[in-house]
Amino acid sequence: MPRRAGPGAAGPGLAGLRAAAVLLCAVLGPACPQPFPFRDPTLPWPRRLDDLLGRLSPAELVLQVARGGTMGNGPAPPIPRLGIGPYNWNTECLRGDAEAPGWATAFPQALGLAAAFSPELVYRVANATATEVRAKHNDFTAAGRYDDHTGLSCFSPVLNIMRHPLWGRNQETYGEDPFLSGELARSFVQGLQGQHPRYIKASAGCKHFSVHGGPENIPVSRLSFDAKVLEQDWRTTFLPQFQACVRAGSYSFMCSYNRINGVPACANKKLLTDILRGEWGFEGYVVSDEGALELIMLGHHYTRTFLETAVASMNAGCNLELSYGMRNNVFMHIPQALAMGNITLQMLRDRVRPLFYTRMRLGEFDPPAMNPYSTLDLSVVQSPEHRSLSLEAAVKSFVLLKNVRGTLPLRARDLRGQRLAVVGPFADNPRVLFGDYAPVPEPQYIYTPRRGLETLAANVSVAAGCREPQCQRYSRADVVGAAGAADVVVVCLGTDVETEGKDRSDLSLPGHQLELLQDAVQAAAGRPVILLLFNAGPLDVSWAQAHEGVGAILACFFPAQATGLAIARVLLGEAGANPAGRLPATWPAGMQQVPPMENYTMEGRTYRYYGQEAPLYPFGYGLSYTTFQYRDLVLSPPALPICANLSVSVVLQNTGQRHGEEVVQLYLRWEQSSVPVPRWQLVAFRRVAVPAGQETKLFFQVTAEQRAVWAQGWHLEPGAFTLFAGGQQPGQQTRVPLEVLSARFSVTGAARPLRRC
Repeated sequence: MPRRAGPGAAGPGLAGLRAAAVLLCAVLGPACPQPFPFRDPTLPWPRRLDDLLGRLSPAELVLQVARGGTMGNGPAPPIPRLGIGPYNWNTECLRGDAEAPGWATAFPQALGLAAAFSPELVYRVANATATEVRAKHNDFTAAGRYDDHTGLSCFSPVLNIMRHPLWGRNQETYGEDPFLSGELARSFVQGLQGQHPRYIKASAGCKHFSVHGGPENIPVSRLSFDAKVLEQDWRTTFLPQFQACVRAGSYSFMCSYNRINGVPACANKKLLTDILRGEWGFEGYVVSDEGALELIMLGHHYTRTFLETAVASMNAGCNLELSYGMRNNVFMHIPQALAMGNITLQMLRDRVRPLFYTRMRLGEFDPPAMNPYSTLDLSVVQSPEHRSLSLEAAVKSFVLLKNVRGTLPLRARDLRGQRLAVVGPFADNPRVLFGDYAPVPEPQYIYTPRRGLETLAANVSVAAGCREPQCQRYSRADVVGAAGAADVVVVCLGTDVETEGKDRSDLSLPGHQLELLQDAVQAAAGRPVILLLFNAGPLDVSWAQAHEGVGAILACFFPAQATGLAIARVLLGEAGANPAGRLPATWPAGMQQVPPMENYTMEGRTYRYYGQEAPLYPFGYGLSYTTFQYRDLVLSPPALPICANLSVSVVLQNTGQRHGEEVVQLYLRWEQSSVPVPRWQLVAFRRVAVPAGQETKLFFQVTAEQRAVWAQGWHLEPGAFTLFAGGQQPGQQTRVPLEVLSARFSVTGAARPLRRC
């Protein structure tokens, strides 16, 4: 696979490895590992795996697939006679070492990272995450700890499409676009696993596979839901980003709770074998979501016994069971299936093989001195470099939704001695700034909006108004008093109600939050009011967008530990803090634009298939403190053969007075497709820094594969196409004041399957 040596190779420098191994054993003497061939680093991976698997009894093989963790179901047990230790597969690394014992750097939530539109940033966040995961793992194993979240195999990234604005887990995703999600997935996987030619720092696991994007609990439970999806939507919306994950070299996938057209994902041969392994060439392992195998029987009633479930899921392609903590879980019934001939011993070995291959590539069976990651220690956890990266990521994730009358940026010299009121339930509550699957940093590194703004020269006061985001009990007097006495009012609102297992019921600000905002605006009496949103998904802020009393709106998502510092930098427009985030998902104008959660057709969903009514804020939208202009869009060649790629160039100029970053976005429109296609599709993007008054020429390539349409297989068709280039989608009602360029090109030749190019 790309970026990692496959199981048919021993890795680079075979002679050097042999020499190093001999020298190491000469130094270690009696401490040198037993000479089992599977421990010989000079042998090719397949030889080592053949040797190891050939030494395991059926009972030992069963325990390796049945003990995926969690709550006593793990770790995978040791095999003392071979000197193999325990291993815990249950680790969360979405944006930091989440849920593991001890401190860790907390980076912004995934949806905020997506808003940065920066694969390079996601790569660095994932790599820093892996560094801390590995360092803590080294410490855990030295202490003999193998409990949950101490391993190196991550259930991350989350690649589900944000197809519904109320889904409880939108915050964990990279938004609504398959291409954006796929590009960020590639960067995450490669960043997490690292660039060493032999060893991976931590292993990635792409989830939740597949057609999984709500509901959690409204109107039905995710644990029994059947996602009925058209093949067209499955192939063009719900699968592409997962294929990108395979191409990036991910070691694992997690199959999801839901059924797909009647068949549970974790027992779905079409999904796990035909598509994942057959079409895409995946060689890693598939782990069930927590309890998903039990739920094949208990939730979906697809099988009648755990024995039947074990047969169905293993034959479909599931390698590892992550149980609810049961000891007599589904895969513990494999011995009976072996005895009955429903599962072969060879299939069981085949399912175990990628588990041990992953552990080999993590370095477990090589001398530690050969693996540079084995030297990482706790000194790298919460390092100054990682804390600085957390701040940078938060700054880059913010999306400026509104900015009238030059409300932002504030001028530092004008703030000196002024009164700045920070109001709302997110003003000074560190618990609500992180979102789901968050690492836990030391309190000294957590900056709430209040704490961050107190670093400025202003006199800061705070009035929460509500103790919690639900805002059921509201103290109006506190908010009015603080806002009425201030020169600048910063209102901190948002959601902390949706989560895994819990969907939102509507788009509204929770409880009395809108009333709080309206009271603050009235009390400010024309003085600047800045609305900060801490959100897990779209919110109905149409009142704030329309009302002249709200000068600026900034979507912050869940910025984690550096929240307050990032806010202070962006509000002042400091160097490197001119907002350039863009929305990774459409914000509907109201519930009338929100289709039913349980309907999995893409019609009316996401920018690719949106209805006729304009949204409140479109995908890809975001303002800046400076202005940009595009010119000289050139497509080459303007007429290209059916299998050829298109070269694109465009000039971007910063026409404003401030340095800034722009997210250049390229969209493709099919003019003559024979099958249904999106209205247009993002095919390239790049976040670019351009100094004030300067310009840069950018080059892109749109591949033939990106023009392919699904018609019982991927096909390329001749015809006319339009390419758009700009800082936003074309033709939007809510838009940045700059022109989106367009140019036509044509494709010649006979239609053909993509695989024939």
